[in-house]
Amino acid sequence: MSEEGLPKLYANKPTKAAQIKQFQEQHKAGDASSSASSSMASASSSSPPPPQPPKESFARRYKFLWPMLLTVNLAVGAYVFMRTKKQDEHVAEEEAAPDSAKTTKIAAPVVEESLAKPAIVEPVKVREPIPVDQQRELFKWILEEKRKIKPKDREEKKRIDEEKAILKEFIRAKSIPNI
Repeated sequence: MSEEGLPKLYANKPTKAAQIKQFQEQHKAGDASSSASSSMASASSSSPPPPQPPKESFARRYKFLWPMLLTVNLAVGAYVFMRTKKQDEHVAEEEAAPDSAKTTKIAAPVVEESLAKPAIVEPVKVREPIPVDQQRELFKWILEEKRKIKPKDREEKKRIDEEKAILKEFIRAKSIPNI
């Protein structure tokens, strides 16, 4: 009842070498019988093609890659670990030492400068006021830019709307406050 084309069921799976040997034997037997009966059977029917040898699993086909992959992974992990460790040490050194160093370095020059030179106060420069027309144009431009902004959340939208309302008041007012 078993057909030649179907694979046999085994209680214990045979090894790859045994499967390949069995395939080669079937292939040789098939070639011998097909050459003898080729003249008689070629017209009536053709025999099914011989089964392909079983494929190896992905892990076994590329077994040479596993040690290399493990080594590279270990090296990258060690590099990342050492890099973060150095950064943590650097941050800890900055936090501990600079507090005392900054106070002595900053305090000493200020005291020396105040004793050595009298403080020179620069006079405040009075600038000409901006004309009202230019201020209105500036407010209009700012309003246009605020309209182009796309808010990310409700709070930002509220803030932008309030700023736009203030700008509209300035534009509509008869007199603009001095800046």
